[in-house]
Amino acid sequence: MIQKNEKTPIKKEIRPQSGPQERFLSSPADIVIYGGAAGGGKTFGLLMDPLRHIKTVKGFGAVIFRRETPQITNEGGLLDESKEIYYSQGGQLRESPKIEWSFPPYRNKIHFDHLQYDKTVNSYDGAQICLIGFDQLEHFSEHQFFYLLSRNRSTCGIRPCIRATANPDADSWLARFISWWIDQDTGYPIDERGGVLRWFVRDGGQIVWGDSKDDLEREYNVSAKSVTFIPAKLSDNPILEQVNPEYRGNLQALSFIEQERLLHGNWKIRAEGKKVFNREWFEVIDRTPPGLTKIVRFWDMASTKKSKKSADPDYTAGLKMGITGGIYYVLDLFRIRDNPGAIEAARAMITNQDGPTVKVREEQEGGASGKTAIFLAARDQFRGYDYLGVPGSGSKEARAVPASRAAYNGLIKVVRAPWNDAFFAEVEAFPDGKHDDIVDALSGAFNDLASTLRNAANEPTAAEAVVSAVEDDHTNFFGEPDNDLGDIW
Repeated sequence: MIQKNEKTPIKKEIRPQSGPQERFLSSPADIVIYGGAAGGGKTFGLLMDPLRHIKTVKGFGAVIFRRETPQITNEGGLLDESKEIYYSQGGQLRESPKIEWSFPPYRNKIHFDHLQYDKTVNSYDGAQICLIGFDQLEHFSEHQFFYLLSRNRSTCGIRPCIRATANPDADSWLARFISWWIDQDTGYPIDERGGVLRWFVRDGGQIVWGDSKDDLEREYNVSAKSVTFIPAKLSDNPILEQVNPEYRGNLQALSFIEQERLLHGNWKIRAEGKKVFNREWFEVIDRTPPGLTKIVRFWDMASTKKSKKSADPDYTAGLKMGITGGIYYVLDLFRIRDNPGAIEAARAMITNQDGPTVKVREEQEGGASGKTAIFLAARDQFRGYDYLGVPGSGSKEARAVPASRAAYNGLIKVVRAPWNDAFFAEVEAFPDGKHDDIVDALSGAFNDLASTLRNAANEPTAAEAVVSAVEDDHTNFFGEPDNDLGDIW
């Protein structure tokens, strides 16, 4: 067999895997949405769809969208995956000024493009696109989807259609759009509805659904579009599990919320109390373990004393955490609500008790004032200690994701102490509770130890695998920007 290269394409037969991928490619619906979990072979199926007409129908063309350009060009992204398919079918790639594949004999084209902003769709004014593909449709806005639906037309003789992949996002417009196919109590797809066609029309901007195309069109005097949703999970992609058997373990190392979304396909799960952190995930031990290799106390600062005007102000919280053997231990928690002078005196006392072997960290507020506060604290209060300010980045929920993952996978233990009840009450209520000072201190301490662990080791440990996504683009509860983690056929 001729080896694959970019100049000498291989001719080989490509076919879908049986199951959801095959049903996706054979559905007669105008709009087919495919997915519901990571690893189901969604992107491969989307890339395969245009091949049925690209070499046989003159004038046929397709555009496949990702929300942002890097999601197309990143290693292992849409472009790399397309090379595995399109070179073998005689495709010729051009990457500038835009990414497009062309195919003999008619030079029909498949374009890849982004829709970073809502207004980006205006560049398609007047366009006629026979096949429109959305990879990760939940990342696109409702406006973008329906505007491009108006561009979904053709004179080549092939019925225009839209094909899309998706992962669950409980807060997206897409979750509402496909709600008929999803059990609204559990969040999981209803198996017997997978692949079933329904029709809709838009009346005054509102979507009206029906089980009959003719009934809708008679009532509203407009053309109805057919839609279906085809769920898929990692178990529907045996080739991926054969090629990369570690992939399931990667998903199982995620937090509870992310596992529900990306492994089990749950469209209702979101960050709520007892879903980010749950008391049952933390083993409580009777004494501090020996051999702690790194210890840090992380401070989340506040400076409002309890008063009649402020009956329930935030706390200043200092949480001490250590690590040994890849397990993280919550060793101590100190909280205080008082004026700035009393808080600084208390911090000095706690730091002296901890000793110079315990690192001291606190969140650095933005701007010049934040830098000045850290400089003065390092010069005056923490001279002789390993003290740093840590600039905050991302939301509180995003910063809590690595600790949530580790706790869910049994990697954080808590030393038994009188402060345990306050600790568990706040972390279980997060992010809906009145206070998040303890969670902020927990996240800060955990992320500091995790980053130290990664920087010191040449090879990743089990604990590192759980927390490695803290620096990835998708370290949030809902997968942004991309949690598909490289579906393959």
